[in-house]
Amino acid sequence: MCAVLFSSAGVAHGATLRLAAPSNGPFAVGEIVMRFTDHSRFVTIPGQGSVPRPLVTEVRYPAIGDPARTDVHGATPDRSSGPFPLIVFAHGYNITPDPYAQLLDAWARAGYVVAAPIFPLTNANAPGGANRSDLFNQPPDVSYVITRMLVRSAARRGFLSRLLNAHEIAVSGQSDGGSTALAVAYNSAFADHRIGAAMIFSGAELGVGAYTFPMPTPPLLAVQGTADTSNAPASTYHFFGAAPQPKYLLSLLGAGHLPPYTSQQPQLGIVERVTVAFLDRYLKRINGSAARMSGAGNVAGVATLTS
Repeated sequence: MCAVLFSSAGVAHGATLRLAAPSNGPFAVGEIVMRFTDHSRFVTIPGQGSVPRPLVTEVRYPAIGDPARTDVHGATPDRSSGPFPLIVFAHGYNITPDPYAQLLDAWARAGYVVAAPIFPLTNANAPGGANRSDLFNQPPDVSYVITRMLVRSAARRGFLSRLLNAHEIAVSGQSDGGSTALAVAYNSAFADHRIGAAMIFSGAELGVGAYTFPMPTPPLLAVQGTADTSNAPASTYHFFGAAPQPKYLLSLLGAGHLPPYTSQQPQLGIVERVTVAFLDRYLKRINGSAARMSGAGNVAGVATLTS
């Protein structure tokens, strides 16, 4: 892999860069919980039988107030600075979105709405314990959450009304959630062409369907700890090597599987800064984002950013 050469070329869908505007924050971060149910698909839950798929979703968003405040339940959305891009984040196996709160807050503080569904069988509180057998059903869950979020935003009234830019959507996830996001962005069996960027943290191919990177292929940011023993770095290198440009690999030197995305510093701070710059470049198309990515991702002895 070669060193990143940043330029104004390669912006998603041929769009031009734009200068930063005051609406890019920082913002206070509000949080609500939305309860979506996909009645077209079913899941067997221990003690409940076969039921329509429940997707309780934590939503963080730019809010009116002190930017130092985060996860303020029901805070008033800052609609005057929107509409904002949408990120759907997929949590890993036997966990919930909550441990990733600092990273998700960083995205919302930077001017993004973040929807993090709790998958019905792979979350830490699943009845009977987390179960990987449902993993292949999660990419359609992500698409369903995108649809419901856009429907709520398009409504004339409601908490999410007029909050989202339907043309600026990203997916992300970590571990099995990274595999989920990878599939919905690049697997021919699940690809959702509304997605304009994908950020995959320690993920891998699910092993179903074909990763053909169908056009238009969303720009890719892959993040991998080089000492990860849960998801071998080779798994990330495999899909990264197959992906077309534009693509970036953020290597966290000596880092493991989960801590760089939840608590470990300075790695978490690096992930926050690189991901925000990546999103700013390919969703908001803000001038100067490429240089910010390079500066944040190349830290001697800690991280490298390659293309």
